Amino acid sequence: MSIGTFGNIYSDELITATELNRQPGRVLDKALERPVTITRNDQSFALLRREEVTSLVKAATQSKAVFEALTVAFSLLLGKEIGFEHPYGWLSVFDTDDLQEFIKELSEAFRLIDSSITAWEMIDAIIHEWHESGIAIASPELAAAFSAETDEVPLTKPSAHSAV
Repeated sequence: MSIGTFGNIYSDELITATELNRQPGRVLDKALERPVTITRNDQSFALLRREEVTSLVKAATQSKAVFEALTVAFSLLLGKEIGFEHPYGWLSVFDTDDLQEFIKELSEAFRLIDSSITAWEMIDAIIHEWHESGIAIASPELAAAFSAETDEVPLTKPSAHSAV
């Protein structure tokens, strides 16, 4: 279930706590179809399927991560210093073009959350891959390995050494 599914959440049916006590089966059947609001005095309670709640919590949590990652990327583009201790500080190793590409990829994936059942997995994968690349770029061992002079010896063709 996507966030868009709940765009009109408050048009659900209102049920009193008394009705819930008298006809729990009927109320639960309604909650299978759409969210139900149960009212008691001045309080309101939402009744919806656990899968829907799980989806909403996941969407809220992951939306926060997307927002934070994009905020850091935009801040870096504006020249702000972000320390490596920040959860998205690893983005500071990328240049302007890379940051713009990261923003583009993440934004495009986020736009798919209402239309693709795999959008959240795509978002997780994008952040993970960029994070791994950031770690690799920041690694002094890898930097040394890539910049080291090679002591490769070119191989000669086997036919040149085949004697009698």
